[in-house]
Amino acid sequence: MINNTKIVATMGPATLEPGVLKQMILSGVNVCRLNFSHADHDTHLETIKLIKSLNKELDCHTAILADLQGPKIRVGKVEEGTMLIDGEELEITPIETVSDNKLLYISYTNFAQDVKPGEIVLINDGKLQIEVISTNKVDRVKAKVLHGGALSSNKGVNLPNTAISQPCLTEKDLVDLDFILTQSIEWVGLSFVRSAQDILELRKRIDGANHPARIIAKIEKPEAISNLESIVDVTDAVMIARGDLGVEIPMHKVPVIQKKIASLCLEKAKPVIVATQMLESMIESVTPTRAEVNDVANSVMDGADAVMLSGETSVGAFPIEAVEVMRKIITDVEIEFNGTRAYQLKEKHGQRYISDAICYHSCKLAEQVGAKAILTMTHSGYNAIEISSHRPPCKIFAFTNNHVILNTLSLVWGVTGFYFDNDSSTDETVSETKKVLKKTKLVKEGDLVLNVASMPIKEKGMTNMMRLSYVK
Repeated sequence: MINNTKIVATMGPATLEPGVLKQMILSGVNVCRLNFSHADHDTHLETIKLIKSLNKELDCHTAILADLQGPKIRVGKVEEGTMLIDGEELEITPIETVSDNKLLYISYTNFAQDVKPGEIVLINDGKLQIEVISTNKVDRVKAKVLHGGALSSNKGVNLPNTAISQPCLTEKDLVDLDFILTQSIEWVGLSFVRSAQDILELRKRIDGANHPARIIAKIEKPEAISNLESIVDVTDAVMIARGDLGVEIPMHKVPVIQKKIASLCLEKAKPVIVATQMLESMIESVTPTRAEVNDVANSVMDGADAVMLSGETSVGAFPIEAVEVMRKIITDVEIEFNGTRAYQLKEKHGQRYISDAICYHSCKLAEQVGAKAILTMTHSGYNAIEISSHRPPCKIFAFTNNHVILNTLSLVWGVTGFYFDNDSSTDETVSETKKVLKKTKLVKEGDLVLNVASMPIKEKGMTNMMRLSYVK
């Protein structure tokens, strides 16, 4: 049983042991996430080497997602025992100092220039709330504690009402990106995206390095919700990063926004990942809560391409068990739930219209005749992703001689990749791909399958051919 919905697992101290990561991949991990908010380049390099080694050993195509930190704001070092008291005033400064309950340093140079009276400062996922009273527009902001509590070092800061002038790609991100673009990495996550321009700036740098990495826009800012359609149009994939998103906007709005984003991504054929706190309790417990199980299940029913584990696999006590639990939830939902159908031919009468029409009708025909699989010949991955976006009721098998695409497609719903380097003729290719699947017992004699490709095969052009036939 190959799950349609993929699993993304975050790497960390808990996954450094080769045997642990091997078992995680065997248990269902399709994408390994490197979190550049943590660990140094040497550590990430060792993880990359381990993943590549396991791909060879297991003959699989685990993808790598390099997740940039973005303009994450934090408090600095805090005096031990510091408590913020409701109603008390304090000053906030972007000049580095040890913080206490009278003077608070946060790591944002333009803080005093950007904030306005009445705006809210949230610390530690909103557990502490402070209201801005006034600012000197240089280096001091007077504020009042609305909801206090214990304050400790390096906690995250969110400014939900503030128009932040800090660029999406920070100096740290640019250094990390230089390293990433020297490696064989398929996906780059861009944090705190606010507009389509943020994506375009990152793409310019990736293209400038002649690197094939694709971009995942992380949706976690109110501005991103306002600019959602234009962001989805220019990105390659989307991550619904519910942690910071649930702090930046009222958390009760997140479930509906999750469904809206998933629906828009299906419509525009862009893979979508649902992330954050999916099985959070499994960081310390061998079993999840019932609410967490329902959360994963609902994300699958929303049509997510992938669901993501963060602390559960990076620092958790039960990384393998977390993956196994997630896989079991996905499997049961996909067996029992009829799935999300998205049969809609996009109104594109331009360059890709014929390809889109073939992909659309292959899914419709597969459902009508009860086909067991759609087989795509692809060099760019386009037709596999387009077919996946329609969520057909059968497996999608992508055949390509492009190793990068094989790994890239590991993030995409319902797609299993095979290395295939035979472009002699259409008839021979159709026959050979069916033989590969029959040999691996993914289809059997008498099954109906659809082949989708471009003719002539050797030209590796756009999809223009669909063939329905039996497996012999």
